[in-house]
Parts: sequence; C-alpha cells; structure tokens
Amino acid sequence: MASIPYHDRDGYIWMDGEFVPWREANIHVLTHGLHYASCVFEGERAYGGQIFESRRHSERLHRSAEILDFTVPGTVEQLEDAKKETLAKSGLDSAYVRAFAWRGSEMMGVSAQNNKIHLAIAVWHWGDYFKDKMKGIALTHSQWRRPDPKTAPCDAKAAGLYMICTLSKHAAERDGYADALMLDWRGHVAEATGANIFFLRDGALHTPTPDCFLNGITRQTAIKLAEARGIEVVERTILPEELPTFSECFITGTAAEITPVRSIGDVQYTPDAVTEALVTDYSDLVNGKVKNPVAG
Repeated sequence: MASIPYHDRDGYIWMDGEFVPWREANIHVLTHGLHYASCVFEGERAYGGQIFESRRHSERLHRSAEILDFTVPGTVEQLEDAKKETLAKSGLDSAYVRAFAWRGSEMMGVSAQNNKIHLAIAVWHWGDYFKDKMKGIALTHSQWRRPDPKTAPCDAKAAGLYMICTLSKHAAERDGYADALMLDWRGHVAEATGANIFFLRDGALHTPTPDCFLNGITRQTAIKLAEARGIEVVERTILPEELPTFSECFITGTAAEITPVRSIGDVQYTPDAVTEALVTDYSDLVNGKVKNPVAG
C-alpha cells in the first residue's frame, strides 16, 4: 500500500464533470452514500496507458447503480472518455483507477429519491496488493459470511457489501495473515475479502459458483486463460471440508490480479505449474502481449 495519505496528494480527481484539485475533492458530511451506503464503485488497473477491460467495468458500474435504484450520470461512453482523460491527466502509465457514484446530501434519511447522483474518478499509483505475493499468501477463516441474495443486492459492486470484508481483513491482518476466506450463508466456500478463489485438484480447477458474490471480471478472465491452456474449470459448490484435497490455490481480482495462496488456516498449498502459468498468462494479457480471450 502507498504510504502517502490518500486525502493529501498532488494531482486532480475528476468529479461531476470537471477536474478538482485532489485535496479539494470533498463531499458534505450528510451525504447519503456515507450514512446509508448508497454508493457503487469499480476498481480497475491501467497497464501501459490502457485500462484493462475498461468498458466492462463501466457497464458494471451502471448496472450496480440500477440495482441500487439510481442512474449513473452520463452514458457508458462518456464514462469511458472521462476515465481515459483522468488517466492521461494523472501522468501515470500504470495505475489504479477508481470510478464511483453515490447519492448526495439533499435528503437525509432512508428515503433519498431527490438526492443528486454524483460521479467521480480517481487515479493513483498502486503496486502489488499483497507483499511478496509470488511466494503465496496465507489466509485465515473469516467469522463473517457472504449474505443470502434475498437479504442484500449481491450482484452490485456496492459499498455496503464490503463492511464485513473490512472486518474480516482487519481481523486477519491482526493475526498475521494477508486475507481471509469467507463462506456464504449456507456454509459453502465463497471468496476472499476482495477477490474470487480457485483450487486445483487432479489437473482441474474448481471455483465456487458466484450465486451470492460478484462474478469478478478477473475471475472470468482467469477461467478463459485456463481453458485456453486446455485446463478444465469446474464451477460448483465447494465445502470447507474439501480444502485439504486440493494441491494449488489462488485468488483473482483487479487489485490482487492472480495471487497464489500458500495456506488457508492449517491447510497448506504449493503454488506450482498451473498457478505459475496463469500468473504469467495474465501478466502477458494485461500488458498487451497476447489477445484477450474474453473480448467479444
């Protein structure tokens, strides 16, 4: 993580159609998105001046907002242009890109039909999400579970859904782990706090069915990369008692990219040929060395 406080930086943030000096990109303390979590966001990475899967992220931001009953200002195309402009203004070639939309402060209460919808884009340098990630990270088990889709809008990349992720990651880091494995409300293996998860057994990859958590864009890319190598990918229910039966494990996400896992609690894994190949394939893809297998 960067050591410079995020609120105290040089540069500009695109906010409601104009560039605002970074330190002046503020909102009112009674903003609905702060009090009632009516905020959606996207985390994206740029490599070599190009935002990977930018349009798919823009489309998902719009879908997430619709699920939360509001509309992102402007079209997908306008958002695409604004992200490119913000990246260019940052002067960064490789960077993290955060686009987000939220309800403002015109109404305070659960109801917020008349609140203005704001849109902002910030770009900054961000290296590896995990320290020494190629050695494999250690996960613990979270006490929190991904909710039943009937109790929360699980198909939206919405701020409120990450509260239990923050709690889980804080607890994991206090105990010396990099992250935590979360189960779903049924007790099935779900994901890490901000990334999807894959396991290898007998040459096939197994990954939980994303029926109560996001089917991540990096997750979808990893599946296509594996299939391009002739690796079978099985999406299914995975039970916690199966964890010792797998030989390799990795997580996927825009921030995490493809990160090997060396352990989950007391269960040990060895990052080996399949994980290493997919890490390389993903790096080649995002850096423009090979064609995107998901495109089209």
